[in-house]
Amino acid sequence: QVRLVDSGGGLVQAGGSLRLSCTASALTFNNYHMGWFRQAPGKEREFVAGISWSGTYTYYSDSLKGRFTVSRDNAKNTAYLQMNSLKPGDTAVYYCTAAARSRLYSNSTAYTAGNYDFWGQGTQVTVSS
Repeated sequence: QVRLVDSGGGLVQAGGSLRLSCTASALTFNNYHMGWFRQAPGKEREFVAGISWSGTYTYYSDSLKGRFTVSRDNAKNTAYLQMNSLKPGDTAVYYCTAAARSRLYSNSTAYTAGNYDFWGQGTQVTVSS
């Protein structure tokens, strides 16, 4: 059974940093593009960042570019989301997700939640002011 385990969330003050991790099991990790979404209370789930199966291509929400960095280590079956200069508006549950390598992964398809095949359970990030 495929599992994506999100971790690394927590409470941080504004201006601080966190690194989220997503470790996958029961799938061939380098056969999947990886994405990060987030959902704040009362809001829709939104795309944060994505990285192609090889790590060659990365995509970001325009509003987050420059503060967040997505990466992956295929040898460790793990994707990461480094979040810097955090703001209270970044408070949300963050989810990692995986899209099969066979899917077209581009700066349009990466943004769509329906293009992903598996989801993690989410990790809470709370940024205090």
